[in-house]
Amino acid sequence: MIFAAGLGTRLQPLTNDRPKAMVEVKGKPLLQWTIERLIEAGSHEIIVNVHHFADTIIDFIQSNNNFGVHIDISDERDQVLETGGGLKKAQWFFNDNNPFLVVNVDIMTNMNWAKFYESHVASGVLATLAVRRRSSSRYLLFNEKMHLHGWQNIKTGETRPGSLTTDDLQQFAFSGMQVLSPRIFEHMLQEDKFSIIEVYLRAMEKETIKGYAHDDDIWLDVGKPESLKTAEKMFFQ
Repeated sequence: MIFAAGLGTRLQPLTNDRPKAMVEVKGKPLLQWTIERLIEAGSHEIIVNVHHFADTIIDFIQSNNNFGVHIDISDERDQVLETGGGLKKAQWFFNDNNPFLVVNVDIMTNMNWAKFYESHVASGVLATLAVRRRSSSRYLLFNEKMHLHGWQNIKTGETRPGSLTTDDLQQFAFSGMQVLSPRIFEHMLQEDKFSIIEVYLRAMEKETIKGYAHDDDIWLDVGKPESLKTAEKMFFQ
């Protein structure tokens, strides 16, 4: 699944007339980069959620003959549902009982997604989250086995769960990529709009959620205009 429904406010004014998924790096939309990377990793069925300028994304996919694979749309035009709600709405798509890869459209990386997926399958855990040691205001907290134990907001001092002692835990920032077992839907509540991180923090009490450190990979959040030029230098020079 590709998360492409965000408003792209950080990319304004570029997103004043297009969705962030259609913002280009080296002449190619972020959506196309992501679809091609997924196909390269072995994906042959993809679902994309849409909200902001949804028709632009749908028309682009159709005009490119779905890039030779099966691509479905999860329509969130009525209300953008955030990462957790967006995934829940697309639950019908993941009906083959196999683990699946979920990525944010505004992430560029040379990470080996096939290897990432295979590591999850081999582990049998509920979820495997791609993480990095990088500066962030919010961190996921892992023990020495890279099992998720909590979350921390550096700016506010908040930790989840509230009684958590962080001394023996490692801070990693989430990279916007995850491989999930279909069991993840069992841990979702009835609400429609919520963050996938909330699901992980609830589910970690009963199941194992692993961190997959990929500090050796090139990775960039291209959610801001200045980062688009950085992306061209990092990936194409």
